[in-house]
Amino acid sequence: MTRAVAASRRPSALARRLRHRFSRADLLERALTHSSGAPVARGRPVAAETYERLEFLGDRVLGLVLADLLYHRFPEESEGELARRHAKLAWRESLVEVAARLDLGLYVRMSEGESHAGSRRNAAILADCCEAVIGALYLDGGMKAARGFIERAWGPLIEADQAPPRDPKTTLQEWVQARGRRLPHYRVVERAGPSHAPEFTVELTISGEKPERARGRSKREAEQAAAASLLARLAGGDGRTARDDA
Repeated sequence: MTRAVAASRRPSALARRLRHRFSRADLLERALTHSSGAPVARGRPVAAETYERLEFLGDRVLGLVLADLLYHRFPEESEGELARRHAKLAWRESLVEVAARLDLGLYVRMSEGESHAGSRRNAAILADCCEAVIGALYLDGGMKAARGFIERAWGPLIEADQAPPRDPKTTLQEWVQARGRRLPHYRVVERAGPSHAPEFTVELTISGEKPERARGRSKREAEQAAAASLLARLAGGDGRTARDDA
């Protein structure tokens, strides 16, 4: 049984835009199937027939390829600067921008109710499908196919920022404000070492996420390190958290 309606466009048309000929067309079809358009068993969508598992894989492939691209594109930048670039490029906003250029929402299979509710334009769904497409490319054509697409799609975004994004604390604050959450809270949980060379451990908390701890030679350094670590987790370690669930 299926509740799916035909997508506005055929997956084969998207494959041409991806510049890849799929030997397993079912992978791309699955990458474009929302839970509302999947077959149903025992009253629930069959998870293996939706984009969710491919999204998980695509998120990790995207993170690795972006890290490699940035490492070689900006050889003079520090780890922190590269991490800030990576976080911005892997966030939902960048994924949605890429998805919009592909008109990805028009290819997604979903129920009539979801379609009429505007879900083809839902940012979280577009971001998830974009990552699922990367996962499908990887499984069908290996890293070469996935990397080729990422280089073409993210290349303009990488070149658009000649300077690294702002410091982690500012970036994190903008992230939470854009989602209507409370401002980040930083708390010193430990101070160690001699007075002339102290080391601070700071715990960072924001609503809806696990706390993050980091150390530094000053409170500010520890706070920046905690913010950078949390941003990296939001962008790469758990992509779903960074973009919020659909």
